[in-house]
Amino acid sequence: MNAYPDSGNEMLLFTGNSHPELARLVASRMCAKIGTCSVFQKPNKETQVEIGESVRGKDVFILQTGSRDVNDAVMEMLIMAYACKTSSAKRIIGVIPYLPYSKQCKMRKRGSVVSKLVASMLCKAGFDHIISMDLHQKEIQGFFEVPIDNLRASPFLLQYIQDQIPDYRNAVIVAKTPASAKKAQSYAERLRLGIAVIHGEPQDFDSDLEDGRHSPPPPAISPSGDGIARNAADNLKSTEPVSLSQEAARERRLLQNRTISTGHFEALEIPLLTAKEKPPINVVGDVGGKIAIIVDDIIDDVDPFVAAADILKERGAYKVYVMATHGLLSLDAPRILEHSMIDEVVVTNSVPHELQKLQCHKIKTVDISFILSEAIRRIHHGESMSYLFRDISIDD
Repeated sequence: MNAYPDSGNEMLLFTGNSHPELARLVASRMCAKIGTCSVFQKPNKETQVEIGESVRGKDVFILQTGSRDVNDAVMEMLIMAYACKTSSAKRIIGVIPYLPYSKQCKMRKRGSVVSKLVASMLCKAGFDHIISMDLHQKEIQGFFEVPIDNLRASPFLLQYIQDQIPDYRNAVIVAKTPASAKKAQSYAERLRLGIAVIHGEPQDFDSDLEDGRHSPPPPAISPSGDGIARNAADNLKSTEPVSLSQEAARERRLLQNRTISTGHFEALEIPLLTAKEKPPINVVGDVGGKIAIIVDDIIDDVDPFVAAADILKERGAYKVYVMATHGLLSLDAPRILEHSMIDEVVVTNSVPHELQKLQCHKIKTVDISFILSEAIRRIHHGESMSYLFRDISIDD
C-alpha cells in the first residue's frame, strides 16, 4: 500500500561525481531533469551529501558508476542512498552500470570476496533495487538481498559491428581466453560468423604465489613420545655430513610427500600437484585473411589484449577489433593501445573515458543511455523488465 498517495507517481534522478555526462544523457531521454544534490569532499577528505529537494514518498534513482576514483564513488553512493532513506523516500533504486569491485568476486587464498561486501553495504545503506550491466560474473546477483537487473550491452555492440565494421561478414569472433569462449560463441552465433580461441595467454595462477601454505605441517607425535624421539634422532642425523646426492634425494622426498597427523589413525601421505606450466600462446581456429573481433566484458589491463592482437596478426588477420562493455583503461592503457597492433577499441559509456580518448584515437564509444532510461521508466511504472531481456541468453 502506498503510504504517500499524493506523490506516488513522482520520481527523482540523482547522480554523484562519477559520471555526470551519462546522467545527463539518461535524463534527456526521459525528458526529466536531474535532481538537486550536492556531493563534495570536505577539507579532511570526508564525503558529504546535501539533498536539495524533498524526496518524501518518491521513487529515487541514484546513478553512479565505478570510475577512476572508485572508493570515492562507492562512498558517495552509500551516503546518497542513506540520506534518501532517512528522508522518507518511497523507494531507492541504484543505477550502477559498472559495479565497483565486481572483479573481486572469488576467494583468492587469504583474500576475501569484496563484491559480496559491497553488495551488503549497498543493501544496508537503503537501496531497494539495483540496475547494473554485464556483471563480471552472473553469480554476483546472488550477493544482493534486493532485486537486481543485470542488463546486457551485447545488442548495442552487435549493432555497432553490423553498422560500423565494413565487410564484417569476413570477420571471426575471438575469445581472448578459453574462459570467455561462451561469450564469443554467443556473438558468433548471432552474427553467423566463425569463432577462434586464443590458448596459452600468460595468466596469474594462484599456485604461483607463495603465501606460506607450502610449508610442511608439524611432525606427528605419538602418545608414547616415539615421534619426539624420532625427530630428535633425525635432527642428530642431519648434523652429520651428507653428500649432495643424499641431500637432493631428501629434499625430493619432502617435496613429493607431506605427512600429517590423523590422531590414532595412521599417517597419510599427501602428494603435491604438478606445477602449472603456461603453454606457448596459440590460436585455435582460422583467422587468416579475416577481421578478428575480440570480445570481453571489461578492458582494463590491456597487455593481454595487445598480446592477443600480435598473435592474431601473425596468423594472418588483417584487422583486429576489441569490443568490451566496460572500458576502464587504467594507467598507461591508452598509450599502449595507441602503439599496438589493435586497430580499434569499442567500449560503452558505462564508465567515463573522455581523457583516455584524448590519448588514443582508436577508442570508440557506444551509448547505452537508452536501455538505462528504459529500465528506469519500467521500474518506476511497475512494468515488466522482460522486454529488455528478449532473445538474451545466459552467455551474453
